[in-house]
Amino acid sequence: MAEGTATGLIQHAAASSPAATGDSLLVRLLAKKRPLVMGVLNVTPDSFSDGGRFLDPRAAISQAERLATEGADILDLGAESTRPYGGAVRVPLDEERQRLDPVLPAVVALGLPVSIDTIKAAVAAWALEAGAAIVNDVWGLQRDPDMARVVAEHGAPVIIMHNRDAADSAIDIVRDVTEFFSRSLEIAWSAGIHRHRIALDPGIGFGKTPEQSIACIARLHEFAGFGLPLLIGASRKRFIASVVPSQPMERLGGSIAAHVLAVENGAAIVRVHDVAPTAQALAVAAAIRRAR
Repeated sequence: MAEGTATGLIQHAAASSPAATGDSLLVRLLAKKRPLVMGVLNVTPDSFSDGGRFLDPRAAISQAERLATEGADILDLGAESTRPYGGAVRVPLDEERQRLDPVLPAVVALGLPVSIDTIKAAVAAWALEAGAAIVNDVWGLQRDPDMARVVAEHGAPVIIMHNRDAADSAIDIVRDVTEFFSRSLEIAWSAGIHRHRIALDPGIGFGKTPEQSIACIARLHEFAGFGLPLLIGASRKRFIASVVPSQPMERLGGSIAAHVLAVENGAAIVRVHDVAPTAQALAVAAAIRRAR
């Protein structure tokens, strides 16, 4: 391993992974040979973008149905706001489950893979047993020490997202993300999570300045050496307003631009609030690329 270099960290992580065995949901989804669209469903009162709109179970289920109709490949369901810019209120375990309980079965019944967006291993285990198929951990297996075991025991795919407690404009954010991924992958390998069940997310907006979020999309190809699918969730994020002043609901154009360019730079999955326009944009961009 080349100590102190991003390339060395990536090579070490790849060499340390357990051998892949069998098939996985993530492999089957990626076999579609096009970018996957993950639709966001927050059953929270305080999400930065749509806080409170889908806290009522009937509204949440209706929104899930709409996302599915619009062409989502995955539905990402969360009941604790992670608010990338701070101010999120931590939710007790029982309350998080109470928010999910009337919604999760109906969302699973739609027939799409459901990702549970949680940082709690106990919630992840409960949701997987109730029909969720993927774990989306915004602390990349590094916050709840039991999360990697839960993921491994259920044989579930996991999204490992980079995060920081606070932004630091002085750091090379791409190097920081690379080092974080390497630590997370060591945890994953040690728990027995196979590489064909892992996707990496640089965490746009989480512990990053707007400029660093933009850099992560612009330099996304630098994470390709991990040999794992990359996910970008730029939807309605604040970095868009640093370019064109706007409120979250006014950032559709910026969100689409970010996701189209992220796919150009290697993203295999995009996590979005607005499924139909994003899916259309990605399809047209792909058609133009094929015509070159």
